Amino acid sequence: MAFIVKPLVTEKMTKITDKYPNRFGFIVRPEANKLQIKKEVEELYNVTVVDINTCRYSGKRSSRYTKAGLIKGQKNAFKKAIVTLKEGETIDFYSNI
Repeated sequence: MAFIVKPLVTEKMTKITDKYPNRFGFIVRPEANKLQIKKEVEELYNVTVVDINTCRYSGKRSSRYTKAGLIKGQKNAFKKAIVTLKEGETIDFYSNI
């Protein structure tokens, strides 16, 4: 079962990776635990995972005014995992583009 939804490539995550070259972020399924995330990252990218930190984000309500009137909605809730790899190992997200 795929627990990793997608790699997290944002400005904030890029700054973290620049400061700590062996840390990478992923959006994962909310029911995934650290052991399942570790196993999947090691299988997909052939690296050794040392540590995993996870955070849950709740969905935020949003609204905007348009010509048609007020539109209300909600952003999705998600879970983020920051994976620390063994020293000297790295993941290249752009290799298969």
